[in-house]
Amino acid sequence: MSINSYQTAQDLLEHHGNKSGEELLSAMIKEVFPDRICLVSSFGAEAAILLHMVSRIDPSLPVIFIDTQKLFPETLEYRDTLIKHFSLKDVRTYYPDYVDTSRSDPNSNLWKSNTNACCYIRKVQPLARALKSFDAWITGRKRYQAGTRTDMPLIEALDGRIKINPLATWTRRNIQETFKKHKIPEHPLLEHGYLSIGCMPCTSVPKDLNNPRSGRWSEEGKTECGIHLGEDGHFQPNNHK
Repeated sequence: MSINSYQTAQDLLEHHGNKSGEELLSAMIKEVFPDRICLVSSFGAEAAILLHMVSRIDPSLPVIFIDTQKLFPETLEYRDTLIKHFSLKDVRTYYPDYVDTSRSDPNSNLWKSNTNACCYIRKVQPLARALKSFDAWITGRKRYQAGTRTDMPLIEALDGRIKINPLATWTRRNIQETFKKHKIPEHPLLEHGYLSIGCMPCTSVPKDLNNPRSGRWSEEGKTECGIHLGEDGHFQPNNHK
């Protein structure tokens, strides 16, 4: 990318750091990055909040969905439900590269021995392909979700792009109230106790209800799949101030 993403992030925080939610989202989509921004959505437990906002701002905004080929069937059904419910016009599904999976995961069980490698070929690499034509992308991360996210800013720079986190300051109560107020369809697995929903082999019902992501990679102490890490595979603290 040709932009100085770190400086741009700081400038954007100065001008828009007092906004959040739909107000921040609208400014980024309409004013700052028209035709150069996308939403990356897992269509998971809380994903519908941003999709709802996007449908009110610009339902033709590109929405990137990574189908790892390890997702719950309910997630794929939920994706189709939300596309119809919100009349989304441009949901783009990306898959792992067949060459990568056939070489690194020929038996489709890499997750058993190396979850980081599995996440890399099934999530990180497909997302990198999907983001090539964009200067900025939107995520649904919230600070309360994990210890690694407690100081996450609303706007940050990562690997030459701007990343927007409009819900960073939102609480679980904000999420629940918005679902109820706007009668937004919920992920069908919520009624079975799942609070954070990713790939089927690595997702379980959380033991700690106050920590939604405790049901992700629960036996490994892992909380991130890798798509929110830098190119070196680690968080970049300078981007979280």
